[in-house]
Amino acid sequence: MSTATMHKRIENSPFKNIYWFSRHLLNTDQYGALGKSKEIQLLNAVSIIENLMKQDEMTNEEKLLVCKSTLEKEIKLMVREGTKNAGLANNLIETLDKEISTLNDVIIFCITMKYVVVPINHAMATVPADDKEFCYKSATNILDTLGEEKAGLVISTWDNLGVKGCLDAERTAVVEEFTKLIDNLSSLNNIEHTSLDDNLILTAFVQEFERRLGQKRKARGGNSLETITTFLFNYYKFPSTKMPNHFDQDLEVDKWFKCKDGWTIGISCKRTLRERWKQVSQADRGTLSHFKIKELWHLITYDKDLSDDKIVRLGEQGQVFYLMDKSDTYKRCSEHIGMKDYVRPLSQLIYDIRFNIYGK
Repeated sequence: MSTATMHKRIENSPFKNIYWFSRHLLNTDQYGALGKSKEIQLLNAVSIIENLMKQDEMTNEEKLLVCKSTLEKEIKLMVREGTKNAGLANNLIETLDKEISTLNDVIIFCITMKYVVVPINHAMATVPADDKEFCYKSATNILDTLGEEKAGLVISTWDNLGVKGCLDAERTAVVEEFTKLIDNLSSLNNIEHTSLDDNLILTAFVQEFERRLGQKRKARGGNSLETITTFLFNYYKFPSTKMPNHFDQDLEVDKWFKCKDGWTIGISCKRTLRERWKQVSQADRGTLSHFKIKELWHLITYDKDLSDDKIVRLGEQGQVFYLMDKSDTYKRCSEHIGMKDYVRPLSQLIYDIRFNIYGK
């Protein structure tokens, strides 16, 4: 079947607007996302409309007029007059007035609210807004089982632990609601529908669901690696401290801790040094010593861009790189007389923190 033929079939289907109805009801910028913020009120409006359509005393023309009028009045009751939300609600009313021109359109609107918008709302409530929980649980299990030498494994897989956990939760929500939707379609008796119509409903559901999931993923932003230092300090009950007073270097240090000798060490965790190269290169040895900063540690999970020049230059300034034990960069640098003092294996991290804090 050609694209033109499919487009024509979609345009001739009474279900062609089901995707757009769902977008209108969930669009925040143009219409105030009433399908999400006023879900209960809209469902009540749908119930009123469905009852009106069952009245045999009215003609179809009369039913259409009354249903559209009812929807307009109910939407206006959801917002306070004179507010920004009232303006957005009026935008929705005007758009729906243009797109609802038959009783079938009214039915499609009701189906959209009940079988697409509401299930997506409920499913989204089960999708994590933050992936820390998955990271914390998985990382805890790794350290509980394998010990502190596997701190490097936790650090290197931190983002994946959170992403995988959240995507698994998303997948469960999608499958569960998709299954319910298929069951609802099989019992849809108030309007004739073909397999193409069913596909229009299913794809509208999936497309809008995925759009909202994408927004939530963006908000999560992948659990930042910076939080792993907090996790490790909490897990091992290491005391942390604040940045030394009056130290005003533009450095993104994730965690500071006080050593037994009174000096301070700062820890920075990043995938690659490239993200902080300009800042960290400005912290010279003299400045660090002035503020009694013993060293700055960088926990790097991707060291391909960590050149010898960077290691030596920053190493001479009192900065140390913790790299994956099996990393080619770590193996090479740890055996080099000019760089071996500036690199350490991530498996040694917890021991080094404990030794500097407690001396053992």
